Amino acid sequence: MKAAAGGKESTAASLLRCVLFLLLPLTVIYVVYAIHVILSSTPSCPPAAPVVTATASAVSHITSSVNRTLPSSPPPVAPAATTLQHIVFGIAASARLWEKRKEYIKIWWRTGGGMRGFVWVDRPVPSSASEGLPPIKVSSDTSTFPYTHRRGHRSAIRISRIVSETFRLGAFPDARWFVMGDDDTVFLPDNLLTVLRKLDHTHPYYVGAPSESHLQNLRFSYGMAFGGGGFAVSAPLAARLARTLDACVRRYPSLYGSDDRVHACVAELGVPLTRHAGFHQCDVYGDLLGLLAAHPVAPLVTLHHLDVVRPLFPTARTRPHAVRRLFEGPVAMDSAATMQQSICYDVERGWTVSVAWGFVVTAARGLVPAREMETPARTFLNWYRREGYRAHAFNTRPVARTPCEAPRLYYLASARRAVARGGETTVTTYRRWRRRGDVRPRCRWKIPDPDALVDTVIVIKKPDPSLWDRSPMRNCCRVLSSPPKGGDGGNKTMTIDVGVCEDWEFSQVNLT
Repeated sequence: MKAAAGGKESTAASLLRCVLFLLLPLTVIYVVYAIHVILSSTPSCPPAAPVVTATASAVSHITSSVNRTLPSSPPPVAPAATTLQHIVFGIAASARLWEKRKEYIKIWWRTGGGMRGFVWVDRPVPSSASEGLPPIKVSSDTSTFPYTHRRGHRSAIRISRIVSETFRLGAFPDARWFVMGDDDTVFLPDNLLTVLRKLDHTHPYYVGAPSESHLQNLRFSYGMAFGGGGFAVSAPLAARLARTLDACVRRYPSLYGSDDRVHACVAELGVPLTRHAGFHQCDVYGDLLGLLAAHPVAPLVTLHHLDVVRPLFPTARTRPHAVRRLFEGPVAMDSAATMQQSICYDVERGWTVSVAWGFVVTAARGLVPAREMETPARTFLNWYRREGYRAHAFNTRPVARTPCEAPRLYYLASARRAVARGGETTVTTYRRWRRRGDVRPRCRWKIPDPDALVDTVIVIKKPDPSLWDRSPMRNCCRVLSSPPKGGDGGNKTMTIDVGVCEDWEFSQVNLT
């Protein structure tokens, strides 16, 4: 019985063992398959796309519903371009010199042209609105402000407060720029506007230029806008100066001038000078010919110290008359191009010709490189006369190396508009001018003398108001015609065309 039972147990155990061996692989396969199904049907990240789609759809539905019930808001409007009405002038004047200096202001001030501002004087002066001058205001008393400079004058305090006093009037809430200048500072308003339009008036700006004298800049600062040459501050900076200037001025009693104090206070506000080469303090003596005939490639904005230097045009009766000739002709026709230099060559005759448009044409024997021609010739003296030309704040060159190289001068005599095939153009005429007692040496050069062949230069040029919307670049000039080398006894006129340079044009000179 035991043996039979043992047999049955061994048989059952064997059968169970077989069943287990059969089921185990199936179980493993099933488990692996189940895991695979679970992993393949469940993504690792939750499905975001359906949720986003549903949300976007809901938002779109809500937005469309709101748009149907509420009026649509207009798109943001860009600020209008700066005009002369956005500029407020503060002109520093002296009652003692008013009758003389006001003649300069009459030339550039446009009574009916939307210009705004005041002339600030130290005491009342007679004036009339019919004179074409800005309104006159008397500066407030500054006797309580300390001033300790031994060589200066207390008027510097009064003048330094003109910008802040003008701002405090509150008469110009839409002003974007406050511009300061002296009563003998001549502004070219359209060129000033061109410069300021390129800057963001909603940020603090201090715009001007240092002196032409290196020693003046060392004495004061290369980072200071000299007040006679004029400077501009944006409305945000004017607002800060209005709050802080008086306290600041009291901290600097030992400074010399008004621009000195403004610079010190602007420096405390952390605003650097934005230099522009068109503001001219004119800290020189003598003739501005060399300085202006090689004007930087930048719009001419101001001229100062015109009572100190010779008249712009030597044939003018007075200094104001000379300035008026410039304004009534070139400035009125093409302000952007006034004084801009062009350099070209009459290769057949061996002449170098430089056109400072609206001012002067110079013609010299020999072919002079453009690099030299764009350097101002020393027709003027430094503000510190004993220091000589080495004390200028820019490069200069001698007028001529030899008397035979001395240029012949042709100053503006007239300017008019004309109609040509290509549209409106300008015709400016320049007449030969000689200094009294000017003795021409006899030169044995093979190159003919322009002085003997040319009496008149006619320059043809199309107005180009968008000149400064492009990158700075000199215009090109082309000699269209000039008298024959031997002269014909009658025609002594040179004709020149000035305009934008073509891609292939440049001031080429062959010195070999």
